[in-house]
Amino acid sequence: MEAVRRLVLLAFLMVPCLADLNLTKSEGKSSCQASLGGSSQSDAHRALILNLHSNEDCTWTLQRPENKSIRIIFSYFQLDPDGPCESENIKVFDGNSTKASLLGKVCSKHDYIPVFESSSSTLTVQIVTDSVKIQRTVFIFYYFFSSGTSIPNCGGYLDSPKGSFTSPNYPNAHPALAYCVWHIRVEKGYKIKLNFRDIFIEADEHCRFDFIAVYDGSSTTSGLMGQVCGYVKPTFESSSDSLTVVLSTDYANSYRGFSASYTSIYAENINTTSLTCSSDKMRIIINKSYLESFTYNENNLQLNDPTCRPKISNVIDFSIPLDGCGTIKKVEDHSVTYTNIITLNPSPTSEVITRQKHLQIILKCEMEQNSTVEMMYITEDDIIQNESALGKYNTSMALFESSSFAKPILESPYYVDLNQTLFVQVSLYTSDPNLVVFLDTCRASPTPDFTSPTYDLIKSGCNQDETCKVYPLSKHYGRFQFNAFKFLNSLGSVYLQCKILICDSGDHQSRCSQGCVSRTKRDLSSYKWKTDAVIGPIRLKRDRSASGNTGFQDQIHKEETQSQPFSSLHLFSFTVLALNLVIVAVIITRHFVNQRTDYKYQKLQNMN
Repeated sequence: MEAVRRLVLLAFLMVPCLADLNLTKSEGKSSCQASLGGSSQSDAHRALILNLHSNEDCTWTLQRPENKSIRIIFSYFQLDPDGPCESENIKVFDGNSTKASLLGKVCSKHDYIPVFESSSSTLTVQIVTDSVKIQRTVFIFYYFFSSGTSIPNCGGYLDSPKGSFTSPNYPNAHPALAYCVWHIRVEKGYKIKLNFRDIFIEADEHCRFDFIAVYDGSSTTSGLMGQVCGYVKPTFESSSDSLTVVLSTDYANSYRGFSASYTSIYAENINTTSLTCSSDKMRIIINKSYLESFTYNENNLQLNDPTCRPKISNVIDFSIPLDGCGTIKKVEDHSVTYTNIITLNPSPTSEVITRQKHLQIILKCEMEQNSTVEMMYITEDDIIQNESALGKYNTSMALFESSSFAKPILESPYYVDLNQTLFVQVSLYTSDPNLVVFLDTCRASPTPDFTSPTYDLIKSGCNQDETCKVYPLSKHYGRFQFNAFKFLNSLGSVYLQCKILICDSGDHQSRCSQGCVSRTKRDLSSYKWKTDAVIGPIRLKRDRSASGNTGFQDQIHKEETQSQPFSSLHLFSFTVLALNLVIVAVIITRHFVNQRTDYKYQKLQNMN
């Protein structure tokens, strides 16, 4: 075993340097506070969280390996929301300095996920911040890939009136380091309704690692409709005859991916408006051509709160928080609705008359059971338009280090000891402060598809395991703890799945307020929403296939599989062990045979 350990160490020392990430700063500026773990690192892929302050000017240079291309993704970042693009931005250059050709510039007011690719030998990233003293966060993920190879069924063009598509390998685990783009286009005069029948990719609060992005148009810069991850089933509706869908995955935690279908919808009013609802906001897009047909000026549009202004490009885009901009919330028996109104007051022809119609767009999002139902109608004197769609709340589940639930565990898989106390939190992401999360059912399984066998930790809000403890309702969080175990006759991996209910905190007769219900009874005042959250795998420490670390302490999560040389060493070790057992067995067998040959048989004498 000592020889094996030395060979493993030698294998790690022989890993070539694949990339260099060097940090510099402009003279006279404050030091760049980035979690780099040193001035130079090496890896075929890396994920970084950069924490920046005011008056920063930071530059990173990536050196690619030979015959590889670089892809860099800014899947999440928070800059100064009011900072002008000239003084606070992210720039990406196709070369080894900021004097090289500019690939693109990103500002706080973006409506797409920035992705840049370069086939040159180096790529440079520069982040500049203004003097406003707030915390900035930028998440960067980059990797190297061979531009000549492709993943089967990864992206493509879909132009039939309706169809379906899936992530590569679905329903098996999606490939790592995939970037797939599907372009959907239908006939003019129609728009597209996209329905995700199944999504199961890595869950994260900000969808930084693996995500699906949907764009309202023919490209990945045509307006982001949504960025989703985890275990959800959203629906999207385009405002035109084209839609773009992107799947981006990192190097770890591959699940079954997604399955989606789309259909074309006749859109007589395709040049008017479209509405979508999500966990924390409603979004309304109004085409300029629609307003121009009535000689309206988009600057005269306003919400209940006139200080909330839209983004104006080729469309008017209102992003309206559910708890702001004058949005009105109404709680009823089995639903909660959020309503806002866009009005446009026509310019008067004189002091007493006008010859323009008064435009009023009433926005309504109704949340019911396991879906978000969206509704919008426009009152234009006696002209009414109705639209509807479905969506879901965004939730995720994570393990934490202690009962304070202050520091999440980012390792995946997470290795534990038998009987170790595990702390689990399910989080709901919404701007509505008056919602609570109730843990209805939580179960464990040795496989991610939760086929037999399964083991209940919580059922109907009641503890089913003697070590399980459910914490009291805590706003947007459902929390519990239990002691680690493993399934008999299976590997040491354990996956957790929780079905949660989301209720209004003011409804004291809701299912969430009832707590543990040991017997099924008629639901009089039920929950408002129901959804699932999944986490895993959790593995026993003795099942870990390797020890030590990769030398990159700032990576967000570890790879689940070990390298091929390491696997070969394991195979070699097991082969040698098997041969030794065979030799020992042969020696023991021959020993017993020799013993038996030492006993001589004597013929009995005849007594007659």
